[in-house]
Amino acid sequence: PAGSMPPLPWPLWSRPGMRAAVTAGVFVTTLWNLRCFLEPSEASDPKPREPLVVLVWEWPSKQVPNLSGDICQELYGIAGCWLTTDRQLLGQSQVVVFPHTSLQPGRDKLPTERPPGQSWVWVSLESPSNTKALVGWNQTFNWVMSYRQDSDIFMPYGKLVPNQSTHVNIPRKTNLVSWVVSNYHRTQKRAEVYKNLSRYLHVNVYGKANNKPLCKDCLLPTTSKSKFYLAFENSIHRDYITEKLWRNALLAGTVPVVLGPPRANYEQFVPADSFIHVDDFGSLAELATFLKTMNSSRYQQFFAWQRRFSVKLYADWRERLCTICSAYPHLPRSHLYPSLERWFNT
Repeated sequence: PAGSMPPLPWPLWSRPGMRAAVTAGVFVTTLWNLRCFLEPSEASDPKPREPLVVLVWEWPSKQVPNLSGDICQELYGIAGCWLTTDRQLLGQSQVVVFPHTSLQPGRDKLPTERPPGQSWVWVSLESPSNTKALVGWNQTFNWVMSYRQDSDIFMPYGKLVPNQSTHVNIPRKTNLVSWVVSNYHRTQKRAEVYKNLSRYLHVNVYGKANNKPLCKDCLLPTTSKSKFYLAFENSIHRDYITEKLWRNALLAGTVPVVLGPPRANYEQFVPADSFIHVDDFGSLAELATFLKTMNSSRYQQFFAWQRRFSVKLYADWRERLCTICSAYPHLPRSHLYPSLERWFNT
C-alpha cells in the first residue's frame, strides 16, 4: 500500500549482525512484557493494608455512639481507621486512647501490660485549672491529644476554614450584649469582669447559672440576637479557646468580646478584626462605652472574615478520635512523656 515501508532486501536480512540485532530486540521486548505481566503496575490495586485499630478505653462522653461499620471513612473521609471500645481487642490495637476522666479513679483501671509497639494516647479538652489528678502519670503516655497547639494530636474546639463568599450574614439584632453561663463561681476572673462590666451596661444572661437554661437548638437563635457576646473562658490558659468563641459567637453571627489568653494567642486562630479583647481597654467603663456607642459601619467591619472563611466546629468525639489515624504516620513511635503534669501545666 502507498506510504508503507518496502520489505527489507533479502541480502540485508541475511547478514549475521542484522539478524542478531533484531533477535535481541524481540528478546528484550518479550522480557519487558513478561515483567509487566508478573509485576502489577502501580495503577493496579495493591494488597489493602490492615486498618489501624484505635481502642478507646472509655468513651469520653456519657453517650457511646454506634461505632459499627467504617465510620471514619463514611463520615469524615479517613480511610483505614477502626474505632472500638471492645477491650478484648487490646492485643490487636495499635493505639489505645485514655480520656483523662477515665484515669481519675486510679491506675488500677489501666491495662496491666502493653503489647510491643502499642502507643497510648492521653486525651483532655479541659484546661489545667479543671484537670485534676495529673500527678504520677510519668513515662506512661506516648502522645497527648488536646486543644494545645503543641500537642502531638492538636484538637481545637473549632477553626476557620477557607471559603470564598460574597455574602456577609449579620442576623437582626434586638439587644446589645448576651452571655450564656452554666458554672458560675465568684472566684473566677470572668465572674469578676462580668460583675464590673454590668455596672455600665445591661447583659442578658442565660444558662443554668441564671436559671435560664437554653435547649440545644435555642442557643444560637438566642445569642444571634445580640450585637455582642461575652466569650469568657472559665480559666485563662494558652490556646484554651472554646466553643464560647467558635459556636456561641462566631457561628451565631455576633461579635465576641473575649476573656482568655492574650490577644496575640487569639490571633493565631482568628483574624484580629473579628473580635474584641477585654485587655484592649484600660477599664471596663471604656469597654462599655465602646460597645454602646459603636456605629453601624464600624460594627459591620467585624464580620469581614465571613468573606474568606466559615466556622468548622469539632463537637463529635468520633471525628476527634478518627483524626488520630490521620496523624499516626507522622507521630514518634518510641516517645514517652516523662511527666504529664509538668507538660500540661507549663
